[in-house]
Amino acid sequence: MNGTSKMASRLSFELLSNFDPNIAGPRIGRLVFQGRKELETPNFIAITSRGVVPHISPDVIAAHTQIGGIHMALEDCMSKLSRALFPFSDLTVLDIEKVSHNTPPILNCSGIASPIHRFTTLPTSIITLLAPRRTPAVSAPNGNTNTSISLFTSTGFQALSNKYYISSVQTLRPDIAIGLADIAYGTTPGAKRSAKMGDRAQEWLSQLLSEKADDQPVFAPVLPLDFSNQYEYLNNVTDDLTDSISGLAFYNSNLLPEIPATTSLSRLPRLSLDEPPSPHQILRQISLGMDIFTIPFIGFATDAGIALTFRFPRPIPEDTATETANEGSSSIALGIDMWSVAHSTSLLPLTEKCACYACTSHHRAYIQHLLSAKEMLGWVLLQVHNHHVLSEFFTAVRESIREGRFEDDCREFERVYESALPEKSGQGPRIRGYHFKSEGPGEQKKNKAAWGNLGGDEVDG
Repeated sequence: MNGTSKMASRLSFELLSNFDPNIAGPRIGRLVFQGRKELETPNFIAITSRGVVPHISPDVIAAHTQIGGIHMALEDCMSKLSRALFPFSDLTVLDIEKVSHNTPPILNCSGIASPIHRFTTLPTSIITLLAPRRTPAVSAPNGNTNTSISLFTSTGFQALSNKYYISSVQTLRPDIAIGLADIAYGTTPGAKRSAKMGDRAQEWLSQLLSEKADDQPVFAPVLPLDFSNQYEYLNNVTDDLTDSISGLAFYNSNLLPEIPATTSLSRLPRLSLDEPPSPHQILRQISLGMDIFTIPFIGFATDAGIALTFRFPRPIPEDTATETANEGSSSIALGIDMWSVAHSTSLLPLTEKCACYACTSHHRAYIQHLLSAKEMLGWVLLQVHNHHVLSEFFTAVRESIREGRFEDDCREFERVYESALPEKSGQGPRIRGYHFKSEGPGEQKKNKAAWGNLGGDEVDG
């Protein structure tokens, strides 16, 4: 171990609310990285696809969103190397240089202060977080090994060794790096596999901490296992590695109350990677003490043509976007389906009193027209709006915690709003094939054909 401590890291986290390590509860904090905008917590960071927040460009992010950080997956940037010549388990930095013609372009951005910002042209104020896999991740047919995990890249499945991942972190210098973790996506691990997962996580994290740059912040992964199945791993993090890590990345937020209640470990920022399906689940995680979130349902809603409309803890009285979730139900829907022809003549904004660019510059009829015409701008405007809704949601949550009414507000939110997002009714934008694994013979095409036989029945593409 190189003795790296949090004092040498460029990242710091300060708890601003009353704090007791023995009690799981909501908390206010501030994540600070040198040269970046402060991230007040609880908050979320945007999920990227190949380094880009889907549908919105970096200049739109800077001008029309409050996004303070992005989650970037290394697997999004990788393509298949010649494994016959350079097996991943044996790759070194020199090996990577030897196969530079097959090296992911982002790894050629070395020798500059922030390679990720340079490659993606993201605003320099945004905090970058690098993880091995995207959220949500596609299950791989091949299992992980003692030295590598299986990824789903744009050119198929391949292995990623911890050595290669460490060299990538050294090259890319993300603001935060998440340690490699043996996650059994899509399956429930047995007792033997669970033991291996803990052993591998401990070994891989120790290697990363010993070889990383002194000021490189690292979040230790917390596996999606019962506490008893990763007891030794978490105790090692608590006893030996607390001074070397800058945060914890949870693949299952339900483990929060079981984390050892040491002051040093409890004061670390906590990142959720377990894909909350609705704002209700986000509130539950906040009540357990979660600080930072990755929220895939923002992108799912945008792709489905759904404009999120919820507020915390309740809609404002003049909000005309509130509509019941189902006929005969008193619960308010969490969003509105913009594919509905009912919006084709509406001059209302997506949400009344919403200050986002989409709501202040356009109306529902225009956005509904864009979706019907399959114009990209329709999803751009929805994505801007949906990210704004989540930013305002977290701002209201932080205010509620400060004023000591969070529990009452959560009950009010649960009473007022439907528990799940509206169902998708439109086709959505073209599905990106490298995000979805084929499920077998006879599977229907995920993208509908843009045209069919002239005068005949429409043909699936």
